[in-house]
Amino acid sequence: MSITADEIATQPECWERAAGLIPQIAGALPATGEKVAVVGCGTSWFMAQSYAVLRERAGHGLTDAFAASEFPYGRDYDRIVAITRSGTTTEVLELIRRVRGTVKVTAVIGDPKTPIVDLVDDLVVLDFADEKSVVQTRFATSVLALLRTHLGEDIAPAVADARRAIAEVLPPDLLGAEQFSFLGTGWSYGIALEAGLKMREAAGAWTESYPAMEYRHGPIAITGPNRIAWVFGDLPEGLDGDVARTGGRLEAAGTDPLADLIRVQRLAVAIAEANGLDPDTPRNLTRSVVLS
Repeated sequence: MSITADEIATQPECWERAAGLIPQIAGALPATGEKVAVVGCGTSWFMAQSYAVLRERAGHGLTDAFAASEFPYGRDYDRIVAITRSGTTTEVLELIRRVRGTVKVTAVIGDPKTPIVDLVDDLVVLDFADEKSVVQTRFATSVLALLRTHLGEDIAPAVADARRAIAEVLPPDLLGAEQFSFLGTGWSYGIALEAGLKMREAAGAWTESYPAMEYRHGPIAITGPNRIAWVFGDLPEGLDGDVARTGGRLEAAGTDPLADLIRVQRLAVAIAEANGLDPDTPRNLTRSVVLS
């Protein structure tokens, strides 16, 4: 079994440990009413997008999410939350150095022995969820489990769904599919973006991601036999019939989107291995992007 597959299987326990940290670290996370920007790169950016939607919808205050390289300097925020597994990503470190002393910064990291530790005001360390694989799985989902718990959510149902997602047998027609369109609404759109990235990273698969209601506005043209439209969370009314008319397959588990992402992670590993690829060390990728 690959390292990635091993790490995927530990996610329910990691989520529970992350949620259990809240009494100790709640003061390091955004307080209700703070104007917050959440930043990251790649997978961390997609988790930031999901959290931003969840925080605003829960009434905790204005929350924006940005790729670290696209942060809009000059905007007035009370706190920046930087999500970075490695703590070494160039764009994140440059952003923090640039805003240091002007706005509070919280970093959520996997490795506490990194440069970011000395640059931020508050630190949340999820070292138990750090990974050996280049591909992020359990760290990113544990961050979102932590943040959802801080917003007042009970993640026990998500953990239960996650355990089922790990145990179930993947359908053979998913393993042989030619193309995947991942769709989400609200906070699950960030999950759809991450699902597409995971399949591209680990398996080199042809994937696209869209807001579910935008799927009919063009992207549906790509769906057909042996192609998958995968919906995270609630299924928009009528979408099942639209996909059926294309001849494609609709995948809509209806479970917690974060748990459903585990099925995609497992699928990515399975497709990679079936094609002779190493899911632990994807082509052209490194654990952290460090620019000279």
